[in-house]
Amino acid sequence: QIGSATMSSSNVNLVPMLPSEDDQTSKLIRKSKESPFVPVGIAGFASVVAYGLYKLKMRGNRKMSVHLIHMRVAAQGCVVGAMTIGVLYSMYKEYVVKPREQKNSLLHK
Repeated sequence: QIGSATMSSSNVNLVPMLPSEDDQTSKLIRKSKESPFVPVGIAGFASVVAYGLYKLKMRGNRKMSVHLIHMRVAAQGCVVGAMTIGVLYSMYKEYVVKPREQKNSLLHK
């Protein structure tokens, strides 16, 4: 028959599968082990945001825009500080610990 199409239900999934929560949790744990200062940066950012929201009512006669700018700078400072410490930590592991382990393994052979 011309013009008619048959649709079979063979392994075609029309609804996209969302990743399960366990996959996201395990991915977060794995990434945290690879770069442990990322969760620290996220926690610092969340802390500054929470503190900023808490202090929002008690800002006195300071303008809202100035308060928000101060909170943004503090939150960015937490994230950038954690990233910097993370980079320094990974450089320490790569250029100090790893050569030391290689040197020790060559001496013990």
